[in-house]
Amino acid sequence: MCLVLLPSAVTEERSVYLSRLSDIILGLIGLNLLLCTVQRVRTLSKPTLIIHLGVIATLIGSVISSFGFLATVNIYEGSSVDRVYRWDTKEDVPLGVEVGVKKINMEYYPIPLKVGVLKGNEKVGLFELKTGDSFAVGDYVIRADALEFPSEILKLRIFDREGAIGSADTSGAKNLPSNFPYDFVLVAFKNPSLKRMWVDLLLSKGTQIIAEGTSEVNSPFSWKGLNFYHTRIDRDKYGMSYAGLQITRDPGRPYVYAGFIIMGLGFLLYIVTLLRRLHGQGSSEKAGKQ
Repeated sequence: MCLVLLPSAVTEERSVYLSRLSDIILGLIGLNLLLCTVQRVRTLSKPTLIIHLGVIATLIGSVISSFGFLATVNIYEGSSVDRVYRWDTKEDVPLGVEVGVKKINMEYYPIPLKVGVLKGNEKVGLFELKTGDSFAVGDYVIRADALEFPSEILKLRIFDREGAIGSADTSGAKNLPSNFPYDFVLVAFKNPSLKRMWVDLLLSKGTQIIAEGTSEVNSPFSWKGLNFYHTRIDRDKYGMSYAGLQITRDPGRPYVYAGFIIMGLGFLLYIVTLLRRLHGQGSSEKAGKQ
């Protein structure tokens, strides 16, 4: 096994043939352990027998996992694809379902910024705050909800004494009563620090939506054995946002986890048995001295 895996350790690429050969070797190791366990089942201690069964389950899971795949794809926001790149066969293949990125979401830590307030052509004031904070102008309270990128537009929500009356942003867009007198300008802001990013995914076949969900780092979206991992967010040279996805199917994972659990129970039972044996020896020595 070491000789087969050595080329993969010193190069970035792994041959499909070497991968299959390593799977065969794993299968033979598992078969060897199974036959040895069956042959000595009456003489093996319970902890050892349980550990053997855990190793066999793990090896079986590894072989079953070889029938899965790992694929990657980049999808523009608002679009979908039905083909992905499989790294084992090194080709684009149909996934059997269309994967769409509904929205790319990015959440930042509060961003320090300066907001100018105008009343017509008159400068009313300059306010320093962070996103999520509020400031008062006249009879109104203005809250800086979020600073959007790459547009660099600040979204604002406006309140009076009775509650929220509408929203505005620093591009000039408003959803407010016609007598609202103020306009807002984003004067300056500090470079934001990213807190969290995730993508909203949509799975469909033709015009039929079959599943929806979100995927972020270490929290994939799962559907019928497929796991959609969010790996990156970037923009192309035209400024269009896209999300990178890693798609996996691993049918052997439950068997591998079950094997780990069984091995853990075997080692725990072994430790308990060992401690009891040592305690029994200590008691015997004490009784002999008495």
